[in-house]
Amino acid sequence: MNFIKPTIRPRRLRKNKEIRDLVQQNNIHKNDIVYPMFIVEGKNIKQAIKSMPDINRLSIDLTIKEIEKLFKKGIKGFALFPYNDISLKDEKGTQSTNSNNLINRAIREIKKQIPECVIFADVALDPYTTHGHDGVCDEKGNVLNDETVEILTKQSIELAKSGADFVCPSDMMDARIINIRNALDNNGFENTGIMSYAVKYASGFYGPFRDAVGSNNLLKGDKKTYQMNPANKKEALIEAKLDVQEGADIIMIKPGMPYLDIISQTKQEINNPVAVYQVSGEYSMLKNMIDNGDLSDDVIMESIICFKRAGADIIFTYFAPKIIDMID
Repeated sequence: MNFIKPTIRPRRLRKNKEIRDLVQQNNIHKNDIVYPMFIVEGKNIKQAIKSMPDINRLSIDLTIKEIEKLFKKGIKGFALFPYNDISLKDEKGTQSTNSNNLINRAIREIKKQIPECVIFADVALDPYTTHGHDGVCDEKGNVLNDETVEILTKQSIELAKSGADFVCPSDMMDARIINIRNALDNNGFENTGIMSYAVKYASGFYGPFRDAVGSNNLLKGDKKTYQMNPANKKEALIEAKLDVQEGADIIMIKPGMPYLDIISQTKQEINNPVAVYQVSGEYSMLKNMIDNGDLSDDVIMESIICFKRAGADIIFTYFAPKIIDMID
């Protein structure tokens, strides 16, 4: 048998780490990463979240210390979510528009201490409602679109007043972007950005997050009438393009790894920055397997580089502190 030696050998470019690094097509930078954080009332409070290993709810003072530490290491962006006591919740989520609520106080204090950090503030009602939905409901439990948008708009103004760099509607109500943009502009917040959760699927991967913000046991029914059907792809572009037309600066896709095709499609079709959220279920699934010894922690960077390869410009991940150390 005459063996024909290959003249084209792709393995030449994989011969050693130095060569692999030189020809690597996608790289993760510190500027790509945003760290989501959960905030709780009190001082010097650190509450473990059982469903999210190594992730804690922190009081404002400890949140500031953590942000200071990570900002020095190179993380610029932080996404903030409140854990509210049940006594502060009602059917209409009225605490969401309180200028002195937990998240608004947190933003003001963080900006006093670390003004350069970039704050992404969630705009939705689920941390504030007794029914766990992202909007207000009628007597039959239907989530009302227009009435919800009015509240979200007021919530956005309060977040902007507190110093949020981006207000981030994650509710999936129709026309909330154009209303929020108009209200921000009319109230002197032309430079406050909007990162829209434009492509948010009705996913089963959100469970640990709902535990973290205290809405998991409250949720009545599901969110399928407003969040997207995981089976649909073309619908994602409709949502993304609408939000860009209405004034969104950044488009968020959520969840992450199960929707790499959606990230790629969206990046090809719009010119705005595309963000992706490696959601709580993705994080906990990987973290538990790493902790059990079933996977090495190499899968952390592998999962993140997948988002970059698919086209994501910004990556929200609970692995942020670990990734920063890996990059270093």
